[in-house]
Amino acid sequence: MANKFVGFLESVGKEFLKGLAFAVKYAIPVEKLIGLIFPTLAPVATEVADATQLIQTAVLQVEQKYAASGIQTGTGAQKSEEVLLLTEQAVTSLLAQAGIKADTAYIQSIINAVVAILNVQAPPTA
Repeated sequence: MANKFVGFLESVGKEFLKGLAFAVKYAIPVEKLIGLIFPTLAPVATEVADATQLIQTAVLQVEQKYAASGIQTGTGAQKSEEVLLLTEQAVTSLLAQAGIKADTAYIQSIINAVVAILNVQAPPTA
């Protein structure tokens, strides 16, 4: 019998009825995310923290939306595009304030990193 790995985001999506507060409670603290994504930034600028938190929250919201629609799996590219659409402008501005030049590809790589990090988290228990 094969074990199916259930990632953090899939678990969050399945618990979407509990709302975003449930997901955020189990999300990675933004300081840890920043340390993984921006290891050379110390001390961390508030703008970088805000940008990272914005992306993580958008990822969780989009995951919940797709789960509520019953189309959670096989939609990674669509979800990623939606997160980019929701966050790109604000993240670009916040990172620019911190002295980081960010284009679409760079922001997409941050989104991918946040998703990858969240997916290896232990799933929340219902």
